[in-house]
Amino acid sequence: MSTIIPLADVDPALVEELLDSAFEPERHTRTAYKVREGMEWLPGLSFAALDEDEMLAGTIQCWPVALTDAAGRAHPMIMVGPVAVLPGLQGKGYGKALMTAALTAIDPRAPLPQVLIGDPEYYERFFGFSNAHTGSWALPGPFEQHRLLCRTANPAVLPQEGTLGPWRR
Repeated sequence: MSTIIPLADVDPALVEELLDSAFEPERHTRTAYKVREGMEWLPGLSFAALDEDEMLAGTIQCWPVALTDAAGRAHPMIMVGPVAVLPGLQGKGYGKALMTAALTAIDPRAPLPQVLIGDPEYYERFFGFSNAHTGSWALPGPFEQHRLLCRTANPAVLPQEGTLGPWRR
């Protein structure tokens, strides 16, 4: 099974190689990159999975983002992802272990809503993400609306409409 360690303990070049392997080098053109453009990932919520030989098997990064409503008010959130696992190791539980580590690390005393772009059936079944409140949200690029997911303990705090982007305090 895997060992989970802080992503900050991994050489950034190895992380980039893994992301290229999992998503192709063209990944930088995806909308998710525009949502978090110019932001640094959150070290306390970002992790790496090592395989039984202590080699890098997967990573997860979390990012500070905000949903800006029509009045210009920014509602801070945490963008989860990318969750990346080497292609030959996918389906072996590394992704679930990384998601669990990241979501468990969020302080339950003041949890920000978490958002991601992904498979609704998978992320709802295992982690409680849903697209029930994101139907009128926009992103700075093309995306499939049903794949924009959110997880929060209190859906009443979520704006009905807005555009998701970097959290500029």
